[in-house]
Amino acid sequence: ADRVAYVHSLKEEIVLVSGQTAITKDNVALTIDGVLYARVVDPFKASYGIGENPFYAVEKLAQTAMRSEMGKITLDKTFEEREVLSANIVQNINSAALNWGVMALRYEIQDITPPAAVKAAMDLQAEAERRKRACILESEGEREAEINIALGKKQSKVLNSEAELVGQLNQARGEAATIEAKAQATANGIQKLSNAILSPGGLNAVSLRVAELYIHAFGKLAKESNTIILSADSNDISKVVSQSLAVYNTIQRNVNKTQSSNNDKNLTNNNNNDN
Repeated sequence: ADRVAYVHSLKEEIVLVSGQTAITKDNVALTIDGVLYARVVDPFKASYGIGENPFYAVEKLAQTAMRSEMGKITLDKTFEEREVLSANIVQNINSAALNWGVMALRYEIQDITPPAAVKAAMDLQAEAERRKRACILESEGEREAEINIALGKKQSKVLNSEAELVGQLNQARGEAATIEAKAQATANGIQKLSNAILSPGGLNAVSLRVAELYIHAFGKLAKESNTIILSADSNDISKVVSQSLAVYNTIQRNVNKTQSSNNDKNLTNNNNNDN
């Protein structure tokens, strides 16, 4: 009579890979354990290709593959490249396990335990790295602060110098405008005075005004100074008046000569124009 010799489940099975010692490329002994996920894909091969328990054979194969892959990388890489390490272990397992009707789906490393001395050194290295990063960050912060302070002082000096320059320019413009306005006012006054002198009776008025100023100045001289020099006949008011009139007459004669000369010139110009 026929009988069922082997019964296999096609569900995915969990195979615990017990901890074992593996030596890395840089000769560090590590204790590693993991979990393998696999399932039967060919019941016939699983029954007759290997012993009664194909998953036990896969477990031992996983340990061998894990030791082989750990010997190819350094200690630092074991923590950085777990995914690559797991993928290589699965590939090595399937190269033999498919002949047993079993396929490894994935392998997960659970724990990697270094020796106590190595762990202490790793802790010191990690602490040193943290201190190094802290010192770098602190120094960068101080540098940026000093740069910001220097830039602030520079900008302040630039702004102050620009403000001082603008102030000097404005002051110079104001002084120039003041000088120009005074010059223009003086020119206008001289022009008006010239027009007044050239008008009828203007020269006579100027001559009389000069004589009045002479008498007025002479009168103020005694009030404003304790020591004055006077002519021998300065106490004679009639002579003072006579001197003022002499100044007036002198100015008048000069004015008449000027007018006569101007009239001759005008007459000559008119004759030249007629010719």
